[in-house]
Amino acid sequence: MHLCRSAAALAVLAASTWVHAGTVTVLTSFPKELTTAYQKAFEAKNPGIKIEILNKNTVAGIAYVRELPAGQRPDIMWASAPDAFEVLARNKLLQAAPETRNAAAPAKIGNYPLNDPDGLYYGQALAGYGIEWNTRYLKANKLAAPKEWTDLVRPEYFGHIAISSPSRSGTTQLTVETILQGEGWDKGWSLLLQMMGNAAAVTDRSFAVPDGVNNGQYGIGIVIDFLALAGKYSGYPVDFTYPSMTAVVPANIALVAGAKNAGEAKTFMAYTMSAPGQQLLFEPKIARLPILPYSELKPPAGYPVPQDIAKRAKVQFNTELSGERYPVVISLFDQMITFRLKELQAATKAIQEATAALKAKPHAKGSELLAQARSLAYTPLVGAENVKNKEFLELFRKSRRDVAVSKQLTGMEQLWSDKARANYERAQQLATEARGLAK
Repeated sequence: MHLCRSAAALAVLAASTWVHAGTVTVLTSFPKELTTAYQKAFEAKNPGIKIEILNKNTVAGIAYVRELPAGQRPDIMWASAPDAFEVLARNKLLQAAPETRNAAAPAKIGNYPLNDPDGLYYGQALAGYGIEWNTRYLKANKLAAPKEWTDLVRPEYFGHIAISSPSRSGTTQLTVETILQGEGWDKGWSLLLQMMGNAAAVTDRSFAVPDGVNNGQYGIGIVIDFLALAGKYSGYPVDFTYPSMTAVVPANIALVAGAKNAGEAKTFMAYTMSAPGQQLLFEPKIARLPILPYSELKPPAGYPVPQDIAKRAKVQFNTELSGERYPVVISLFDQMITFRLKELQAATKAIQEATAALKAKPHAKGSELLAQARSLAYTPLVGAENVKNKEFLELFRKSRRDVAVSKQLTGMEQLWSDKARANYERAQQLATEARGLAK
């Protein structure tokens, strides 16, 4: 009944308000399984409107919208990362479309607002962040399924973990930021660096991680929930868990300022938030969490309940904080991890071996050297106080098209990269020396 009522209301709204047919360009980072499903379902209900999907990762999507003048931009932005919408809103690149909202949706998920307080973007689905694993892979390698982020620093997981780069994946950036907010800046980076020392790969797209876990290329993946759940409900030998340190936040949809086909775009936005549009999220190849209460929908048996996950989550995600330091976080991750993964792996392996040796045969000097190695390898190159500096943060928000800005940022990033390499190489030397003392 709810489905029929929502569909009828949507039809009336569309007929009375948005009458001009056209093509709606949707800029999104979502996989084709999701976008194709919505495209086909919507066009079947609205034969006069065509949906054009423009797929870009979130970071590239932001740049794309910023670079185009009004009238040439895509009509809709649709992505998982709330930070991206904060950036676009701050640059006055979004416009309000309150008539597209579904009144049946709650105002908050946990303590997190579903929609932008200024009404510029709206929660269309919900997402949490966690750990996916291939059950066959873990069994073959005699590994237990990890449950918490801290599990992933254990030496038995060395070479079995995959993650995508946060500079290429908005969802990974949110995962990284969730850990940083949950643990605090310095401790959070220490945890991330130890986890990534165990990484087999840092991929350039979100999809590459769950695809790799699904086919057994990697044993464990750090992913957004729907990418893992889509694999699970599609029959792959995989499972997924939400660590206690997670957050449930909206995946958003917004009308781009200067949209060519704003009326038709609003019709599509309203559809994605309607009961029929929300019901699509349960399709096995999509497997997302809806914004509507399950009383309005027909969820599969045993499907995760977002409100329950939010209650268990230890992190109350701060979007404003995340948005402020977004460019610093993604740049620092790349310079310390993505571009220096080989050196970080080598340092981590040496530290793990030294730790085991000193546990078997304790040695005071060896323990001292090992502590130095850990500090060098697992301390962020930008401290907590630095990242609170407004001038420092503002520098990273400036356009790299400005030659002076680009030169300054490139120089700083090169220093980070060089320092990371030197630290990891020295950490490896110290750990190797420490191990030698335990003989």
